[in-house]
Amino acid sequence: MTIPNLDKLHPWEALLKKIALSQLGNINGLKILDFGSGNGFTANYFAQNNDVIAIEPSEDAVKDRFSDNNYQQIVGSIDELRKMEDESFDIILCHNVLEYADNRESIINEFYRLLKLDGKLSVIKHNRHGRVMQMVVLLNDFEKAHMLLDGKDSTASKYGTIHYYRDIDLISWCKDFNISETYGIRSFWDLQQNQEIQKDTEWQDKMVDIEMRVAKMKEFQDIAFFHHLILMKEFIPLNRII
Repeated sequence: MTIPNLDKLHPWEALLKKIALSQLGNINGLKILDFGSGNGFTANYFAQNNDVIAIEPSEDAVKDRFSDNNYQQIVGSIDELRKMEDESFDIILCHNVLEYADNRESIINEFYRLLKLDGKLSVIKHNRHGRVMQMVVLLNDFEKAHMLLDGKDSTASKYGTIHYYRDIDLISWCKDFNISETYGIRSFWDLQQNQEIQKDTEWQDKMVDIEMRVAKMKEFQDIAFFHHLILMKEFIPLNRII
């Protein structure tokens, strides 16, 4: 699987993208929404062979976005979703976004409305257990580890407060979705503290291989830094049909 522009990303971000895109598989000829598109890397990748709309609230992120391929970039948030017609998309991507949103339930229900029947929602999210591992093993920050174990939030220097949520919360926010696949991402990567070896492409390939092998094993999902969930819109409830 060839992914252009990976060399322009930080190694940890390149690894996350490579694993997530591999888990999504080959996608061609579909209508895709990338919500919270950031630097546009994922939108640009899928725009090679798909019709892509990207929504991102940060004007700064959009200024330097990847744009080798043609896709529609919108600056905005949930209000832009509400302008779109029902069942407009085959796939919706929402990667590392909902932790920073205040209106998550509304966003998820908008996603459901916008997806076609049998459409897929791809969500990448922080995993609280993996973050506890990070604080204890990598950062020696026992205070934050205890805070996370107590159910409290933490912060990201770039995005602000990280509002952690459980995988199952996605279904509680929109009961009509079904979680069809759960993957772990970065179960091992961050435990390797040799910064130089992380830049080695042969080592990266080996790391991706082992990460992909354990991604569906619950024991490794429990300690992964991120979870990748695929939700399906498998039916339209009668109360949604007018």
